Amino acid sequence: MYGDQDSGFFPRMVGPPKDFLRGSVNNRPFRPGGLEDSQSSERVLPEGVSSGQWVQELLNGGPVQTVPPSFKQSLDLGDLMPYPQTWNVYEDQSSHGNASDSTLSIQFDDLLKKAWEEDAFSELERDDHTAESESLKAEAEPEANKGIETDATVLDEILSSAKTAILTEEAITGNSNKQLRKEGWATKGDSQDIADRFYDLVPDMAIEFPFELDNFQKEAICCLEKGESVFVAAHTSAGKTVVAEYAFALATKHCTRAVYTAPIKTISNQKYRDFCGKFDVGLLTGDVSIRPEASCLIMTTEILRSMLYRGADIIRDIEWVIFDEVHYVNDVERGVVWEEVIIMLPRHINFVLLSATVPNTFEFADWIGRTKQKEIRVTGTAKRPVPLEHCLFYSGELYKVCENEVFIPKGIKDAKDSQKKKNSNAVSVAPKQLTGSSAHQDGNKSQKHEAHSRGKQNKHSSAKDLGKSSYSGNSQNNGAFRRSAASNWLLLINKLSKKSLLPVVVFCFSKNYCDRCADALTGTDLTSSSEKSEIRVFCDKAFSRLKGSDRNLPQVLRVQSLLHRGIGVHHAGLLPIVKEVVEMLFCRGVIKVLFSTETFAMGVNAPARTVVFDALRKFDGKEFRQLLPGEYTQMAGRAGRRGLDKTGTVVVMCRDEVPDESDLRRVIVGSATRLESQFRLTYIMILHLLRVEELKVEDMLKRSFAEFHAQKKLPEKQQLLMLKRALPIKNIECIKCESAIEDYYDLYMEANECNSKMSEAVMQSPNAQNFLVQGRVVVMKAETGIDNLLGVVLKGPSDTNRQYIVLVIKSEIPPPEKNMVSIGKKSSDPSQGYFIAPKSKRGFEEEFYRKPSFRKGSVVIKIELPYHGVAAGVGYEVKGFDNKEFLCICDSKIKIDQFRLLEDGNKAAFSQTVQQLLDLKSNGNKYPPALDPIKDLKLKDAELVETYYKWTSLLQKMSANKCHGCVKLEEHMKLAREIKKHKKDLKDLEFQMSDEALLQMPAFQGRIDVLKEIGCIDEDLVVQIKGRVACEMNSGEELICTVCLFENQFEELEPEEAVAIMSAFVFQQKNTSAPSLTPKLAKAKQRLYDTAIRLGELQAQYNLQIDPEEYAQENLKFGLVEVVYEWAKGTPFAEICELTDVPEGLIVRTIVRLDETCREFKNAAAIMGNSALHKKMDLASNAIKRDIVFAASLYVTGV
Repeated sequence: MYGDQDSGFFPRMVGPPKDFLRGSVNNRPFRPGGLEDSQSSERVLPEGVSSGQWVQELLNGGPVQTVPPSFKQSLDLGDLMPYPQTWNVYEDQSSHGNASDSTLSIQFDDLLKKAWEEDAFSELERDDHTAESESLKAEAEPEANKGIETDATVLDEILSSAKTAILTEEAITGNSNKQLRKEGWATKGDSQDIADRFYDLVPDMAIEFPFELDNFQKEAICCLEKGESVFVAAHTSAGKTVVAEYAFALATKHCTRAVYTAPIKTISNQKYRDFCGKFDVGLLTGDVSIRPEASCLIMTTEILRSMLYRGADIIRDIEWVIFDEVHYVNDVERGVVWEEVIIMLPRHINFVLLSATVPNTFEFADWIGRTKQKEIRVTGTAKRPVPLEHCLFYSGELYKVCENEVFIPKGIKDAKDSQKKKNSNAVSVAPKQLTGSSAHQDGNKSQKHEAHSRGKQNKHSSAKDLGKSSYSGNSQNNGAFRRSAASNWLLLINKLSKKSLLPVVVFCFSKNYCDRCADALTGTDLTSSSEKSEIRVFCDKAFSRLKGSDRNLPQVLRVQSLLHRGIGVHHAGLLPIVKEVVEMLFCRGVIKVLFSTETFAMGVNAPARTVVFDALRKFDGKEFRQLLPGEYTQMAGRAGRRGLDKTGTVVVMCRDEVPDESDLRRVIVGSATRLESQFRLTYIMILHLLRVEELKVEDMLKRSFAEFHAQKKLPEKQQLLMLKRALPIKNIECIKCESAIEDYYDLYMEANECNSKMSEAVMQSPNAQNFLVQGRVVVMKAETGIDNLLGVVLKGPSDTNRQYIVLVIKSEIPPPEKNMVSIGKKSSDPSQGYFIAPKSKRGFEEEFYRKPSFRKGSVVIKIELPYHGVAAGVGYEVKGFDNKEFLCICDSKIKIDQFRLLEDGNKAAFSQTVQQLLDLKSNGNKYPPALDPIKDLKLKDAELVETYYKWTSLLQKMSANKCHGCVKLEEHMKLAREIKKHKKDLKDLEFQMSDEALLQMPAFQGRIDVLKEIGCIDEDLVVQIKGRVACEMNSGEELICTVCLFENQFEELEPEEAVAIMSAFVFQQKNTSAPSLTPKLAKAKQRLYDTAIRLGELQAQYNLQIDPEEYAQENLKFGLVEVVYEWAKGTPFAEICELTDVPEGLIVRTIVRLDETCREFKNAAAIMGNSALHKKMDLASNAIKRDIVFAASLYVTGV
């Protein structure tokens, strides 16, 4: 096993005991594993250290070196006294027998290099041994050659024995490459083979289990014994925790530590209770620290991340980190924490990853292995320990639609037939409600408007008072709802009871709806007298730790009344102690029906006989949507108790209509949600990483799961780049084009881009069409060539032909037909050109014939289009063009004779026309000036006018370029295109391999600029005192908290007022009743809100995708300011609950988190040197820490 490594040149001394567990912002984090081969993490040895150069200088009488490497200056030691010393110098024998190449080398160079690369502590331990061995080496120098031969022999023996050991291990474990399926760094072995020989492979288990292990458990344990990391993917209740327990047992056996991380505090508390009797266990959460010296620590993932960033010394002792519920990495808000922790863990720590079944297990494991440079063994099972059957409940009957992962269409058909029969036989049908798959409109509206449905007056009302708030969005009164709900649930409960399918967990997607459904079952009693007695005794014992007034809270009394009848509710709005009572009683089996939100499936390991879905739609905070297959599987997995039930039953409630078969298939047997990266940059992450020279922020970005595929392909891209650089580049051999073709190509591409922007708008405008008349000089786009064509409009569009007839000059001259000169005769071959005969050989008609000018009527085109010819030494062509093919309208107009050109095809007329076009070229420009876009074309769009001017300017530059008029221009342009593409490919590959290609790089640059502007870092990216304070802020938005502290916004506030305003940092519910604030609190609230707006505007200024108003509202929620203020003043909990419509559970959660915020602000005050603020935060923390809010967890203290 590797030891821990410090990040930096010098080893870090162990810190004070108070920082052993949590670390300190002054500590450097340990070097993350997997960075050993990266360029950014290589230790740069000072020049001359490994070559012995400085020793040679010293031997030659040079000055001693007094400045330590990486230091700017040294201590003034005064004049050094000379000390006689003998230097052992030997001749280097590594020159393969070539005497002429032999050199003198200082014997201890290698030791010096080693001293730089290894920790000083290990060096100090070996000082005596090293000195002794060096002495022996000096004495044995005359026999150097013999010693080398002996060393080689010993080395051969070591390698031989190591190879034998490896082969033996492969033979025993089946761990050869032939038997491993390897995908990158993720490997998968033969579970059956390992299971068959398990007790031979692991004869002395660290812990014995009272049951036979499954194959995947045996494979995982075998890997743990060999010190390998494992990824276990299996369904809920499949036994993944066995692997975690074995890692705990190994840590205990090896006298190291193991850390169990969970995404939810409830899971941490429950696991603490489960492991407490088996191992030496400690618990670390935001507000609880129990036995931190234990060898097995259970904590939330955020706590572990904080330890890593703060360089806690306890990291040195950790051998295993167990990540439970790894699929939580998909969580938008907190998924980034998993990626940060995995990237930051040192290389000596091994992984145990426990996850539900996901499609891309190998991909995720490969990312972890590639990031940490260690193989990850993937194991698990897709088999459920208790098979599930899925049913629809409609009109009092259960219809089986899926069993053993096989869909049953007959069940759907029967349910649909029942729906049709019911509808046809119904005498009166209520207006059809929108149900989607199986939801009803009432449920949807209740979820969406849940916060508003609980008023201040009726929040604690009993079932008979619930009529004050309407569950549905229509005029349905509460009595009707209660009767309808009770009828539906009684039908289902009776059905399940007859089939012995209780206890049941009913998943609803609204806290309010859970309460209302439970309260609707007023006359239902599901418990026996003995169970009632057990419930009463348990509740009395659990609630006895509360003070008198807290025992009589409306919620406590209401829940106790439900529990006595075997009915429970479980959601985030419950008080923590009430939730724990419900969970424990459910695990005991005395609660028969539990109405719960989906958090019960994630946070509590409490399987039931049956699971019921009230709906297959949920509101996710933004919109109503169908359940994802992964969400359905997670909740459905709670059905079926291992060892008690042969099958688990999952029921989908159908009220007014049966879901479509396609929707049910997708949800029930659809593919689970893939693990996807939710990595995002935070200011705290940047500030922590800027304190570590060897781990840049770019390194963190590269190692994120989001960049995994791009980084994985880097070696291929590197090879492709080398191949492309080795390709020979074609040269253009042309006097004209060789030096100017690339410039010409750039002009051409830029002109095309401009033209595409404005040609359609300009050329199709009415004013432009008015100029396109006969005789107008234009520039046309060539069909195949690169060069543009100068031409003249011969005829405009007509009813029969919508094209313009234009004569254009070709730059190339068609080759003459062999032994033949064409004099005015039109060839049937369009590729054959026309040539002008000498004047002495021209006919009279050709030279002097003119058609009578008095010819009237419209011109009839008698020449065959396209019409080719040669005149004045250049080729020309007459053909039809669409208006989209015009590139430019020139300000010139020439005289033409339509009849002679289009009807007669007179060569003299064509010659005259071509000559006029050639005469228009002046000052070396190929094209005449274009029409003015403002004066002539009357364009009013400023951007369009600017583009037009730019485009005409580019055309002029093209005509002035050397390449213009080159006979082989088209061929040269193709070569130029290839050269440009080659250069672009090289540039793109270099960019893709650079840090600039990282997805989050623009956001990183913007955030760096923001931190500089605020003063958290300086221009050299050195973290300042503001940055150190920001590193302490984990519970609130770091920038707002930091600026608030440095602006001393709490100076004028009392401790109770300060902690009340601070509640805005941690409170999470958006829609609440408006608090009633004192003028002082209102002023402080507005000041803090203005600070957030200012910071939002600053971030938007640096191109971060942030809306200042949304930023302020998202990070500051003032809904509990009044409540916390009264609580800090000593008001009883029952009274503060009447001040708001926020559920009691959220109030407690906010105040508990607020205590953690007070500790963070207190630490920040110590860094700032603000003793007044430090004292104020201490008083504020003491003011809120009392009574039911900080009642100890039943999981921790026991009942």
